[in-house]
Amino acid sequence: MQYGERKRPGFWLGGLFISTGRLRSPYCIFVCFVFSLQNNELVRYEDSRISMACTYTIVVYGHREQDLGRIVNAAFDEVDRIDRLMSHYKPESPLSEINREAAKRPVKVERELFDFISECINYSRESDGAFDITVGPLMKAWGFFRGEGRMPTDAEIAKARDGVGYQHVKLDDKAGTVLFDMAGVELDLGGIAKGYAVDRAVTLLKQHGIERALINACGSTIYGLGAPPNEKTWEVQIQDPVDQSKVATTVRLNNQALSVSGSYVKFFEIDGVRFSHIMDPRTGRPVQGLLSVAVITGSGRAGDALDNVFYVWGVDKSKKDWRRFSADELIFFLPDAGNKWKTIRIR
Repeated sequence: MQYGERKRPGFWLGGLFISTGRLRSPYCIFVCFVFSLQNNELVRYEDSRISMACTYTIVVYGHREQDLGRIVNAAFDEVDRIDRLMSHYKPESPLSEINREAAKRPVKVERELFDFISECINYSRESDGAFDITVGPLMKAWGFFRGEGRMPTDAEIAKARDGVGYQHVKLDDKAGTVLFDMAGVELDLGGIAKGYAVDRAVTLLKQHGIERALINACGSTIYGLGAPPNEKTWEVQIQDPVDQSKVATTVRLNNQALSVSGSYVKFFEIDGVRFSHIMDPRTGRPVQGLLSVAVITGSGRAGDALDNVFYVWGVDKSKKDWRRFSADELIFFLPDAGNKWKTIRIR
């Protein structure tokens, strides 16, 4: 089913088409839609907000129309709070303080951030360094920190690699401190913080009694809580990685997250060779040979970490070792000369 020919209502966002059941409602960023379903008196509410430098969209169903806007706004406020806590772009954030000071002294941080960094280090360890939150110097060397990329020299790559490696991060659980064992180390939570923000939003919605919701973080991570009325799942169509006017495949979510990493999101090309922002921390270079990877998991932060892990690992190692992690399904989109791309599913 191609874009413009879909038979079920929904909306496109960041390479994903989100089906909203049998409802007939146009989608527009920053516009809320509220109406009742005649068959069960549920109310549907939808809104969007810019946070973490992209668009978050939340769709909820509930019984009290007057409360849904307040609940959704509270969920967006929680996303903003995570951004203030974990952004390495904001100099006043606790994460930025760690990056400035942790090579000089142990930095005491609040427990939430400490535990999250510890969880990230576990993903690094279990993935043999394929996922690594110290990748920041490489992102800067390749021009992806605030730009669209550039080709660094071998000397620049070597210098950046000196500070990359989760082993440089020393955590003291009892003291709640973070220490770097050398200068030049930086933490970059951009590969997982959006998924964590999605999880926090889901938790908040549940605390307010919401049982049916869709939380979309910029099209890269999306969580389907329950399902729309009269449906068993949220239906999400992933865009063709080569032709954005087409649909590549459809997945269905019920209390699950979908995360997608793609080389088409941010990249530059030299002599027909694409260099994307998805970095192999172990080699210091962008991963080659893949178009995108989609992962279905039980949480947003797991999906955010694992789509990077499996992208770096590639198909063969992922087939062998993917059960180290709690993923439900992997979808690889690979270049194919005859058909532009092909898929390999692992489940």
